[in-house]
Amino acid sequence: MADLSLFDLTGKKALVTGGAVGIGRGCAWALAQAGADVAIVDLDETTGTKTAEEIKDRGRDALFVACDVSDKPQVQAMVARVVQRFGRLDIAVNNAGIGILGGDEQFALEDWNKVMGVNLTGTWLCAQAEAQQFLRQQPIEGKIINIASMSATISNCNAAYNASKAAVVQMTRMLAAQWGRCNINVNCISPSYLLTPMHASTPVVVRQRIRELTPMGHVQRPEDLFGAAIFLASAASNFVTGHDLMVDGGHTLNAWLVPLSRDVPPRVGPEEETVQLKHDLDALGFDYDADGINPDVHPEVANAFKAAFGSDP
Repeated sequence: MADLSLFDLTGKKALVTGGAVGIGRGCAWALAQAGADVAIVDLDETTGTKTAEEIKDRGRDALFVACDVSDKPQVQAMVARVVQRFGRLDIAVNNAGIGILGGDEQFALEDWNKVMGVNLTGTWLCAQAEAQQFLRQQPIEGKIINIASMSATISNCNAAYNASKAAVVQMTRMLAAQWGRCNINVNCISPSYLLTPMHASTPVVVRQRIRELTPMGHVQRPEDLFGAAIFLASAASNFVTGHDLMVDGGHTLNAWLVPLSRDVPPRVGPEEETVQLKHDLDALGFDYDADGINPDVHPEVANAFKAAFGSDP
């Protein structure tokens, strides 16, 4: 019989960067449901504090810590603040990331450096500070989970974003190879197109295209990462390190030129897709329509899809 206690995180202390909304909030919520106390690390104090309070309302300890992950002194201070509150650190999810749209023939060096500074350098700075903390503790061990992307595997955005995420995957492997000797597991998760506030401006027609080209038949939600996050944070993954766990509903498997057919309805319908998105938009103070869409949250996304589809979606 399987030992389900392998997935129990009771008593564990965790931090999640970019934890206020979206993927970060989803990972924090998953860890808390499994029993961990969680620090919400973000630049958005108002929303991050709300997320921490939601976790505390469910019986776990939580706090908000402001941090720019691309700034080493802030990262070091952030880890120290978490340890001051919790007494130790067991789990770290390095999720903070950004994307800037634009074709590479005109992409500004300033924007390239900004994407790399947060997505790659920021992830490395956090992992380094977290590993240093693990090495100060007894027993010496810990779990680091970096959030990469299917964009590390496919070419779907631009060179800055895709290269930053591909680098996160390779960096994860290297850190895992180095730190395994210290019982520190380093893995990453690669999600698909995911309904976070970054995609609040994605039109309905685009979401339907994603459904048609994804074998599991629905657009990804933050809660679709719960199982992966708990697995990689828990004892169940003690012999798993340097792994890039693709959680994309099979999207990157698709090589068809026509929409996929289905024999049964998908497990998740369009209404269920947007539950967490609407929660996050409420927390951020944005209005939205019945489909959870507000083209003004990220107008550059709405405009990009308008251009790609040749008309106003």
